[in-house]
Amino acid sequence: MMTKIRIGTRGSKLALTQTEMVKAELLKAFPNLEVSIEIIKTQGDLMLDVPMAGRVDKGFFTTEIEKALLENTVDIAVHSLKDLPVVLPDGLTLGAVLSRADARDVLITKDGRTVEQLTTDDVVATSSLRRRAQLLQINPNLKIIDIRGNVDTRLRKLDEGYCTALVIASAGIDRMGIRPEGCQRLPLDVMIPAAGQAIIGIEARGNDTEVLKFLDAINHKSSALAASAERTYLRIIEGGCHVPSGCHCEPDGEQMKITAFLSHIDGSGSIKQTVFASPSEVDVKAAELAHHILDAGGKEIMAEYAVKK
Repeated sequence: MMTKIRIGTRGSKLALTQTEMVKAELLKAFPNLEVSIEIIKTQGDLMLDVPMAGRVDKGFFTTEIEKALLENTVDIAVHSLKDLPVVLPDGLTLGAVLSRADARDVLITKDGRTVEQLTTDDVVATSSLRRRAQLLQINPNLKIIDIRGNVDTRLRKLDEGYCTALVIASAGIDRMGIRPEGCQRLPLDVMIPAAGQAIIGIEARGNDTEVLKFLDAINHKSSALAASAERTYLRIIEGGCHVPSGCHCEPDGEQMKITAFLSHIDGSGSIKQTVFASPSEVDVKAAELAHHILDAGGKEIMAEYAVKK
C-alpha cells in the first residue's frame, strides 16, 4: 500500500496555506501517511506585471504543476479551483475538493465605506472582468483599475494609495487569518462569484487508483456537487477570466440553487438566471442554465470575445 504522497503547489502564502489544509485532511484520515510538499513556479507567479483581466491563457496558474503530475514527480496538485481550467490535460482528473469557504467577494476600503457609498472620486482595484462588470452595474461611473499580486501585496497597494478600494475573494483573507478594517462582504445576489471560487481542488492522475482512494476519503460531497455544476456551466459557455461571467451553486433545502450571469465588460446587457436542481441533476440543470443564458443574448456577448479566446 502507498505510504507517501507528494503534493505539488504554487509557492504563494495562500497556496501553501491551502496545501497545508489538504495535508492536514489527509493525515487526519490516514495518520501513518507521509506527506511532502513540492513548490512549483507557474506562469502566473513569473508574470506579475501582466494584467489578469482579459487573459486568455488556459492554465496560467496550473500548467507547470500539471506537467509535474504527468511526469510523476508529484502525486497530487492543490489548486484554487477557480484557477483550474474546466478541460484538464489527458490523463489528469479532479480527484477531490475540500469544504467550500465563504464564496463571497469582499470590498475593502480604508474608511469602511460600502460599495453603495463609493463615488466617482474612488479608484477601485480588481483583477477580474467579472467583478468589474458587476461593480459597474452598481455604479456605471466608477473608475476601475487592474491589480496583480498576492493578497498581502494587494492590501499593501491599497494602503499606499494605489487605489481607494479593493475587491478580492473573502476566502483568501479568511484562510490566511487576515482581518482588514473596512470590509464589506458583498452579497451573492450583488456579486456572483467565479465558478469554483472558495473551493480547494485536488488534481491527480486518472489512472492512479491508490491516490484516488486517498482523495475520495477527504472529498467534500456537497462542495463537489457545486463545483461540478459551476464547471459544467463554464465549459458550455466557453468562458474563463477573459469573459465577464460568474456562476454559483449552493444547497437550498434539499435542492441545489444555481445562479449565473453573463454581461458586457461595462456591465450592460447583463443576463442573470437561477435554476433549482436535485443533487442528482445539478450538472444537467447547470448545462440547461448555460444554454438558456446563451440563447437569451449570451451568444452575441460571447461573439465579442471570440477572437480573444
